[in-house]
Amino acid sequence: MLLDLTPLPTFLLASAVVILTPGVDAFVLLRASLTAGRRAGLGALAGIHTASIAQVALVISGLGALITSRPAVLSTLKWIGAAYLGYLAATILRGLWLTRKESAEGALTTPSANSANPYLRGLLSNLTNPKMLLFSVAFLPQFVGGAAQPALQLVLLGAVFLALAAVWELTIVLAAARIADQLQHPRVAKSLDVISATALLTISVGLVAG
Repeated sequence: MLLDLTPLPTFLLASAVVILTPGVDAFVLLRASLTAGRRAGLGALAGIHTASIAQVALVISGLGALITSRPAVLSTLKWIGAAYLGYLAATILRGLWLTRKESAEGALTTPSANSANPYLRGLLSNLTNPKMLLFSVAFLPQFVGGAAQPALQLVLLGAVFLALAAVWELTIVLAAARIADQLQHPRVAKSLDVISATALLTISVGLVAG
């Protein structure tokens, strides 16, 4: 048969577990939506999925396996990804330091958060994370089954996974933007910044150590 839909239920369950596990993308989306609103969150979401589509396309074309077979390339990607996440955390901490003596009542954002391009931030945070590429290489082929056209089956699986991820991440953006007005107190803003910076630094270290 052209496509094998038998593995689809298992694939949907496995995908849901992966998607619901918090990671870099979730923190980037939360940060953008809480600090700059729904438009920024949607911009970050668009950047994340531009990178995700590119990485899934690499896997389907066979280039993903070639890239992941070269330790030097993977090592470089890991360090670039870790450095970028560290930069994001440093940006947040810098904003906290610059505003620590100011009375910013009613303001959740910092200058650095507002001036950043949310699309570019989402794109780079996902593109410099080799775990998405490795995940695609190791995960998607497990559900090819008995399809007569494996490449077409991979396209279907990749499209389903990205669609599920987009729905969940869009929910994050809309929910975060909706409650942003309730989180305008400076103390709440600072707490969120500290949590975001700590999470990004932790993920950055884990990316290199993993």
